[in-house]
Amino acid sequence: MKNNVLTTLDKRILWLSSTYDGSVHDKKMCDSQPLHLPNGMNLWQDTGFQGHAPEGVNIKMPTKKPKGKELTEEQKENNRSISSVRVKVEHAIGGAKICRIVKDRFRCHKFGFDDLVMELACGLHNLRMTLNYSAVAI
Repeated sequence: MKNNVLTTLDKRILWLSSTYDGSVHDKKMCDSQPLHLPNGMNLWQDTGFQGHAPEGVNIKMPTKKPKGKELTEEQKENNRSISSVRVKVEHAIGGAKICRIVKDRFRCHKFGFDDLVMELACGLHNLRMTLNYSAVAI
């Protein structure tokens, strides 16, 4: 089972797609559930979303190495800066997966229950982020 998520730079999960079977491609999931983003927004996405470009949004995606060639130093530096932002997204996903029910084999086949479990895991992650940031501010 897998989902697409939209997160902030402070690792909060803002949007969660429906849950899909693990064999569905990320871009196909995103195309089936269009998300309307504000104009001028930076969208940091990985290479699994190649070809996905919503209107009015600035896409930030790493450059793939061409076959038999090397990336230039400028492309490598660009990929490093993108990955420094993308790692925060991966940490947010990992924060939701702290709940074992999300990452283990899911055997409950009730309709919509897998979506509910993922929503609760993301909500708990956001609560942890709120409590961690408020503790730092005190």
